[in-house]
Amino acid sequence: MTFLIVILVGLGWYMMDIEGQPGSEWYFNLHKSLGLIAFVLIALRTAWRLTHKPPTFATRQPTWQLVVSQFTHGLLYAAMILMPLTGFAAASLSEEGAAFFGIEIPRLVAQNPALSDQLFYIHELTAWVLVVFVAIHVLAALKHLVVNKDEVFGRMWF
Repeated sequence: MTFLIVILVGLGWYMMDIEGQPGSEWYFNLHKSLGLIAFVLIALRTAWRLTHKPPTFATRQPTWQLVVSQFTHGLLYAAMILMPLTGFAAASLSEEGAAFFGIEIPRLVAQNPALSDQLFYIHELTAWVLVVFVAIHVLAALKHLVVNKDEVFGRMWF
């Protein structure tokens, strides 16, 4: 899932550079389709996480690190859920509409370009939030691997 999110963020940034150019529709369709797949996977992962408590740490972690970890995880999950929701809603409200690998998804509401633009802004902003918190997650994982030399790194990556 991490790989899919990295692809989607990179593709999203690339699409901003090529918007309106010949052939750019293919990239937009791919982004929307992969975004819907990511949403399903994230929903399943979130359901699993809410119904299955993670194992306790073998080594005691400072309280402040546990609080920061929980906060970061909460924001990661919120961003991973908000991104596809705002992307799908924005696409659905746009003139182009939403599609899944070229198959049009029926509109549930009328076109609203102004609201679509606002949702696309939130979608883009959420991408930046996600990038920042993924970077924090990677740095924390490296800290546990290099400095602490504890089992937390394995829990964060596998």
